[in-house]
Amino acid sequence: MNIIVPMAGMGKRMRPHTLTTPKPLLPIAGKSIVQRLVENLAEISDEPIDRIGFVTGRFGKETEESLMQIAKEAGAVGSIHYQDEALGTAHAIMCAQEVLEGKTIVAFADTLFKADFQIDHNADGVLWVQQIDDPSAFGVVKLNTEGVITDYVEKPTEFVSDLAMIGIYYFKDGSALKTELQYLLDNDIIKGGEYQLPDALRNMTEKGVRFVPGKVDEWLDCGNKNATVYTNSRILAFDHEKGEKLVHPSAQIKDSVIIEPCYIGEGVEISNSVIGPGVSISSHTKISGSVIDNSIVYSNTVIANKTFGNSMIGHFVKLEDQVEDLNIGDYSA
Repeated sequence: MNIIVPMAGMGKRMRPHTLTTPKPLLPIAGKSIVQRLVENLAEISDEPIDRIGFVTGRFGKETEESLMQIAKEAGAVGSIHYQDEALGTAHAIMCAQEVLEGKTIVAFADTLFKADFQIDHNADGVLWVQQIDDPSAFGVVKLNTEGVITDYVEKPTEFVSDLAMIGIYYFKDGSALKTELQYLLDNDIIKGGEYQLPDALRNMTEKGVRFVPGKVDEWLDCGNKNATVYTNSRILAFDHEKGEKLVHPSAQIKDSVIIEPCYIGEGVEISNSVIGPGVSISSHTKISGSVIDNSIVYSNTVIANKTFGNSMIGHFVKLEDQVEDLNIGDYSA
């Protein structure tokens, strides 16, 4: 099994945090978004992961080394593929076309999910979907009476389906997808200035390829601050249910109450505070005299005498003013 992870976007909706860290490498409950995504995909695959191709921007050596380590921990060979222009989902996948062979999963790196199933290898492909109340902002799929996908509609203005594609796809034959994507590029088939994956999927469907929907228990978005804070709280709940240890043994907690679930990283110091639920605190942060819930606090930050929730606080921040809803980037004071 191979995996392609397109992640070249600038993450503008997650600024200021993505000014210093690519969005897929932002930590959620102690692990980066892309690491959790790869782990989720490995769990639903009943075959070993052979190769993982990360499609990135020019994020630098440190980011690339982190991605290679994620692939190594998954037992796979990692590779970096650059998408220097934002030319759409189909173009992004083709940037890693040498990985697009045999059984392949394509997973866009701003989506996490909870699922309890394995891939149906009897199908030509699986497109994971989630039933939603308002499909007008998403790409949706239409099904026939046998539950096979017949069409793909982007942001429908009239109701055609409430099954939204979440950005994770399985292909039994990656080379067949490669052929259709190459056709789009060769014939300059563009919508909205971009080469779109659903156009290739539609061509494959019309040629008799049978795609079926795969449904997840929960679809978690990391597209903006509020969504990411919510995703963090849900991931903490999942990890807590599984009995994972969320408090690092080196953390120092004095005269404080920790309301589970919370992640507390290496070298964190907490005193005279109430933390949780739904809080992640990265390494070497110091918190005193504060009450914090449903928030993400990154590393090497100092917070004193604060009360807040629904917030993201960057690395190397010194926070003193009383604010209730925050979105602060790295190195702020």
